[in-house]
Amino acid sequence: MLMKEVELRGSPSLSMILVNCFQLLYVADALWNEEAVLTTMDIVHDGFGFMLVFGDLAWVPFTYSLQASFLVVHPQTLSLLKAAVIVALNGAGYYIFRKSNSQKNQFRRDPTHPSVSGLETIATATGKRLLVSGWWGLVRHPNYLGDLLMALAWSLPCGFAHLLPYFYVIYFTILLIHREARDERQCRAKYGLAWDTYCRRVPYRIFPYIY
Repeated sequence: MLMKEVELRGSPSLSMILVNCFQLLYVADALWNEEAVLTTMDIVHDGFGFMLVFGDLAWVPFTYSLQASFLVVHPQTLSLLKAAVIVALNGAGYYIFRKSNSQKNQFRRDPTHPSVSGLETIATATGKRLLVSGWWGLVRHPNYLGDLLMALAWSLPCGFAHLLPYFYVIYFTILLIHREARDERQCRAKYGLAWDTYCRRVPYRIFPYIY
């Protein structure tokens, strides 16, 4: 999409550069932290089936690229101030996403590690412990919060003239709320009373003071 814009207009727009850089960061992060994928719901609970096959090979490539596709046909002019705000939003989302995921992964691998050993936890009947401080004491799914902030930042360079570039963030919000509900059911069945205690300690699911 970026090269098509260069072909049509001689150079890529600032909006197109932002969208490409944001998505490149997301892909590079996933590859660099690939080991953390092994502790996600996709692997631990869902397993490898139609959802992941169709999602990774068809749905993701054709829907996550809608912003770049839109910009080829509907070029947008973006001021440096607006670009800076969008970059800051993506940066904040990435920071929350990466820090919370790294904290969870480190705690699962080695709860005695200095970076997580001081975090407050709740004991469960299964022998595992639930984090109730750090990022996971803020909301139950801080990684989802970071993901959604980044998703919004991917769409904002496209302006507000059309809904299509916002399909991703709208769909992703619905998907993560549904995913959170599935995780809630699984954790309640697995941890019982300890999960109820955790929910009282951390009442917000994704958005602090909202949901």
